[in-house]
Amino acid sequence: MTYQITFPTKWSDFDPNRHMRHTAYNEYAAEVRVRYFKSQNFSIDEFTKYSIGPILFEEYTSFRKEVHLGENISVTMKLSGLSKNSERWKLTHEVFNEAGQLSAIIKVYGAWIDLSKRKLTTPPKEAQNLFTNAERTADFEEIVLKSKS
Repeated sequence: MTYQITFPTKWSDFDPNRHMRHTAYNEYAAEVRVRYFKSQNFSIDEFTKYSIGPILFEEYTSFRKEVHLGENISVTMKLSGLSKNSERWKLTHEVFNEAGQLSAIIKVYGAWIDLSKRKLTTPPKEAQNLFTNAERTADFEEIVLKSKS
């Protein structure tokens, strides 16, 4: 089942042309990711406990249809890539306007960072299954990491 959250948009999400600001789309996608992690029993408190956090290498947004002032939006999240030990991941978000039209596609490529060492890390065993229940995209790929030799 696709993970989806519906949001009422805010005045501050819009530009003078009454279009949703380009960065607002990405902010809603980030909120969906955090809520997904919490739904999988790995909340902000767990991130703090293990001193890790998500970090993005890439974020790509493709805009399709406008979102207008006062509309609600729905944002989905699907897994589009994962490495063997869940240390790297790719997620695809789709943003739909109130009429159900696809308004934007946001693709992110991320990893976990050890917040104490400030280095990339493998998630603790308690977080290894964060993406087990995530719906996969049709183009899902295994992320193969280069060995450190």
